[in-house]
Amino acid sequence: MKFTIDKSEKYTIISLEEEKLDSLKAPLLKSEIITLFQSGTENLILDLENVKYVDSSGLSAILVANRMTGDVNGEFVICNISDHVMKLIKISKLESVLNILPTKQEAIEAIFLHEIEKDLGTEPSDED
Repeated sequence: MKFTIDKSEKYTIISLEEEKLDSLKAPLLKSEIITLFQSGTENLILDLENVKYVDSSGLSAILVANRMTGDVNGEFVICNISDHVMKLIKISKLESVLNILPTKQEAIEAIFLHEIEKDLGTEPSDED
């Protein structure tokens, strides 16, 4: 499976360079996602700009990423999604479960917003 990984301090971006995320490629994506979280990733962006087709195995890999970010109080964002893939997500009734944004820049901004909210929520109160 062809993909690139771009790590920054606050997030990791996986950009798939495949047209299909199917039963042949989804296990490799799942494995990579698990490895990233074992090495400390908390926020993940999945860039599907090149992906034109996703099957149930691909959706399963996406849901693994969603669950793992939730387990570490992180944020998972999918961006650059094709119409065909969006139709499958809607048919599967996952559009309300997944955070889907149009562009990579919007996904990065969502991660930063999540981090700010997380920081604000964990600061001790001065009124104690």
